[in-house]
Amino acid sequence: MKYQEIFLKAIRSKISTSVSLIDEIATILEISYDASHRRISGKSKFSIDETVKVADHFNISLDNLFSKKEKVIVEKTIEIETLKDMRQYFKTSAEQIEILTKSSTATLFYSAKDIPLFYFMDGTILSKFKAFVWLNLLNTNQNKVSFENFVIEDSFSEYMLKLKTVYQNTIVNEIWNDTTINSSLQQILYFYEAGLLNLKNANALCIDLKRIINLIKEKCNNSNNKFSIYYNELILLNNNMLIETNEKLTMFVPYTLLGYFITDNEESCKNVHQFFKQQIINSKPLGQSGIKEQNLFFNRAIRKIDYYVEKINSQVDLFF
Repeated sequence: MKYQEIFLKAIRSKISTSVSLIDEIATILEISYDASHRRISGKSKFSIDETVKVADHFNISLDNLFSKKEKVIVEKTIEIETLKDMRQYFKTSAEQIEILTKSSTATLFYSAKDIPLFYFMDGTILSKFKAFVWLNLLNTNQNKVSFENFVIEDSFSEYMLKLKTVYQNTIVNEIWNDTTINSSLQQILYFYEAGLLNLKNANALCIDLKRIINLIKEKCNNSNNKFSIYYNELILLNNNMLIETNEKLTMFVPYTLLGYFITDNEESCKNVHQFFKQQIINSKPLGQSGIKEQNLFFNRAIRKIDYYVEKINSQVDLFF
């Protein structure tokens, strides 16, 4: 079957048999009835621009239609080198996820190799620190300023809060393990030892990290059917994210610290969706577990934070 025939078949599957395909295409492309008829009959071809416009209108994935199974077309998030880039990243991410989760039944799955960034979107000292860390690690050419001299604009916080709100209003399934908090703790220790974070703020960041752990524990026990957290002891997590709606699945695959490849390739997303379900089956649902199981998990995280607090503060004694 020729490409245009495949495309037209996909369009026909999206509209009622009582609707005129010629009229529909003419309206979308703002062309005459005759011009539309020529495209439908195969006498003339859709241009690239026309193909993309019609595909967007009917939510048709061109990679699913035309690509080989072993190839997937992806979108990617913007590259970040400055605070301006990061602000745009959060703005675009909030808008994109808001569109994908506008349905009341939309469900987000998160494989939490690190604490999901949505927990750092609330304007606390840890929010500022994460922005500081991300910028330092993504832009190796910048002059290293201390955390105390690092400033972010109010508009930056505005987009972070929007992203957090979108997350809170969505059905969420998070999968954690005992290493999920490790990178945040190691970042605090690293920048303290590098002389870019003072002792007072290092301790304040650890306290704020405890707040997040306690917040998640509290969410476990709330009568909130929108949030579930699962403890997985079997596999390494990878920060993959998947959004499920009635219409489609959309997958976010990390390739740098904040960079993600985004695709709605049907076969790939179905495989990842099934993998998430399998991970959940092999995990402990902490919200449905008893107090003992919950305390074992969350107390291990708190003890790990306390260990880093002791490690940071014990270094002070070395200078005296």
